Amino acid sequence: QVQLVESGGGLVQAGGSLRLSCVASGRIFSINYMGWYRQAPGKQRDLVARITSGGSTNYADSVKGRFTISRDNAKNTVTLQMNNLKPEDTAVYYCRLNQGSSRQNYWGQGTQVTVSS
Repeated sequence: QVQLVESGGGLVQAGGSLRLSCVASGRIFSINYMGWYRQAPGKQRDLVARITSGGSTNYADSVKGRFTISRDNAKNTVTLQMNNLKPEDTAVYYCRLNQGSSRQNYWGQGTQVTVSS
């Protein structure tokens, strides 16, 4: 099994910054990508940003230029630096790991990010 532990969520004013971290442990053997997704109340879970094992990244249009994803392959850690936060960024943020030829997915428990106006 694979465990993902997220940290770094919280309450921040609009324009502020937060840094989310996710550490993966357990049966990790061939990570395809790690990423961050978010889900606001009453909405579906959507991609925020993800990064492949080779370092390629992609971002949701709504966060481009404000959020930066990075990864430490040696530590199986992915980090999301969020700057210039907006109230619409308020959501539960989930870490996701995809690995192996079967592209199996694992999810963290989620961390709340609340941005006040």
